[in-house]
Amino acid sequence: MISAYSNLGNTSMNKTLFYAFLSLLPAFGAVAAEPTYLEEVKSLGFVSGQGLACQASKYDTFELLARAILISKAQSDDMQEQGMRAFNEGKAEAFISKIRDNMSDCAQINRSFDNQQIFKAVLYGDGTIKMPDGKLVKPRHAYDATLVYKKDPNARDEMIKLYQTQHNKILNDPNYKKALRERQARDGF
Repeated sequence: MISAYSNLGNTSMNKTLFYAFLSLLPAFGAVAAEPTYLEEVKSLGFVSGQGLACQASKYDTFELLARAILISKAQSDDMQEQGMRAFNEGKAEAFISKIRDNMSDCAQINRSFDNQQIFKAVLYGDGTIKMPDGKLVKPRHAYDATLVYKKDPNARDEMIKLYQTQHNKILNDPNYKKALRERQARDGF
């Protein structure tokens, strides 16, 4: 799994994804330091963003399980809200990284994505999750697990469109254009 998520071309993103991978290990039975709730959900977001970008066949199942983990492990509504922000940030960062690297290595990422331990977790109707290591994670309040995630066939296209809109906004920003001209003048272009 490390090799599938490490060839991103962006060194800081490589480090982030490597640490994201390491923080997922305890959740799925490997021996390592227990990540914080926010680290764990941000890591799940990174993996989700990779799966969405590369159109992994088990993406929707992963998203359902990841969101259930996010909800069930939160100790308060505030923590859950922070977790959702962290999850979405990780997802967006990983997705943008794949766009910038022209969606390279998606075949390898998809193979690794579809073989993750998270798919051995069992999600019960009340939001309880039996993790692959046999640990039960019970939510602070029972909820209808079928409502956690609704499949959106346009999610990837919408993410790409959002990225392009934001990218164009930056390119058309007068401050960006001024800074670019100054940089070009300084570099002799």
